[in-house]
Amino acid sequence: MASVYFPFRSKVPGHFWRAFSSLCSPSSLVGTGVSNGEACIGSQIDTIISRIREGSSDDEVSKSLGHDEVCNAIPMSQNLVNVVLHRFKDDWKSALGFFRWAGSRLGYEHAPESYDMMVDILGKLKQFDKMRALMEEMHQDNQVRLSTVAKAMRRLAGAREWEDAVRVFDDLGNFQLEKNTESMNLLLDTLCKERKVEKARAVFLELKSHISPNTHTFNIFIHGWCKANRVDEAEWTIQEMKGHGCHPCVISYSTIIQSYCRQSNFAKVYELLDDMQAQGCVPNVVTYTTIMCTLTQVERFEEALQIPERMRSLGCKPDTLFYNALIHTLGRAGKLREAVHVFEVEMPKTGVPPNTSTYNSMIAMYCHRSQEEKALNLLREIENSTLCKPDIQTYYPVLKSCLKAGKIDNLSEFLDDMVNKHHLSLDFSAYTLLIHGLCRANKCEWAYNLFEEMVGKDITPRHKTCALLLGEVKQKNMHDAAERIEVLMKQMKTSE
Repeated sequence: MASVYFPFRSKVPGHFWRAFSSLCSPSSLVGTGVSNGEACIGSQIDTIISRIREGSSDDEVSKSLGHDEVCNAIPMSQNLVNVVLHRFKDDWKSALGFFRWAGSRLGYEHAPESYDMMVDILGKLKQFDKMRALMEEMHQDNQVRLSTVAKAMRRLAGAREWEDAVRVFDDLGNFQLEKNTESMNLLLDTLCKERKVEKARAVFLELKSHISPNTHTFNIFIHGWCKANRVDEAEWTIQEMKGHGCHPCVISYSTIIQSYCRQSNFAKVYELLDDMQAQGCVPNVVTYTTIMCTLTQVERFEEALQIPERMRSLGCKPDTLFYNALIHTLGRAGKLREAVHVFEVEMPKTGVPPNTSTYNSMIAMYCHRSQEEKALNLLREIENSTLCKPDIQTYYPVLKSCLKAGKIDNLSEFLDDMVNKHHLSLDFSAYTLLIHGLCRANKCEWAYNLFEEMVGKDITPRHKTCALLLGEVKQKNMHDAAERIEVLMKQMKTSE
């Protein structure tokens, strides 16, 4: 469905919804290389962004910032530059104009990471001429790194410019970078991830006479063949790597095992497990977790529950993710007592800590079996835990139980804790659950307030949700609400 213009914004009363507007925080940029100091420069970033007119060319952006006294009084830093570039990751003109202006500021020089971000933005938006020109500028200042080349190759390959991606590798010497196993692997990985395994093979056959492959080289091909659903070639690659004097590792076998799991070909899975052991390559906890999860998905529960013993017999120690999968499997198999034993006895005994997903599985199991008191005890435990904190999925089964039991006062209390105590925001599933449940509980006004909050956050409701609420508000003679819902439904229909 295309994006929908929502004809109204949220007018939701109630103390536990007020906190939603304050949740747009710098945490949304986690993983961009930005430090915690971002919060301190937030107003400076907003000032710069407010001065950039949408639709301006990169030259216009650079010039307008250069003539802005307020912006020129803002001290430049790598953090500030990286945050602004991240904000403009889908607007290359604004990003490049800002980047040029920032680079011209007295006493500031772009860090290699900022150059790489700009290269990536230009490549992502298919501005390849400008990307190449920027890389040439970087070359003049000795700023081109292997990470820069990797980003350029990945974006070219993603745009199906295969030959140009290979040409970037061919030009490594011009950037004073070496053509070696590491750089070759980057190119092969780029091509394989774009499902051009045959092209990667042709490149490899041309290069292998003067660049030695390593285990990672062949693992790249194994992953590429498996991604292309050509598992036979992946298995053949195991033999090829042995011929080059490279030893297959856990990753080599586990990638193929995962592919056979997707095909539900468990005979081949067990055959490979035996082969691994014969080769002295012991499967790891990730391998066994993958197998157990897949067996559970196809409801082969008894077989899945044999995996932990097989794993222990080889001295492979479980981790939190394995225990989470085991608890989920036991729950699906209807073995609540065994799941509780794993959670309360086995995990503490082995020193493996639970995480949020562990608690979520246990809470969901208790709620599903109408053992709400035990679920609430675990909810209080995770709320006070120093190891992990609840997320929206923690509360979902609890909210569902409240609605099912008609405990509306408890529902309000849990929502208040979610928003004000744990700073969580409702998602599509939670809004849908609450609106439907409150309509069934004859709490139409509250359901409509949540509906307004939902669309005010640009979360598009299902047609079924709109139709249900529309019928309820009409029965309550809420004419304005009915009209707004009908307008939204028409908008949704025309956007399909």
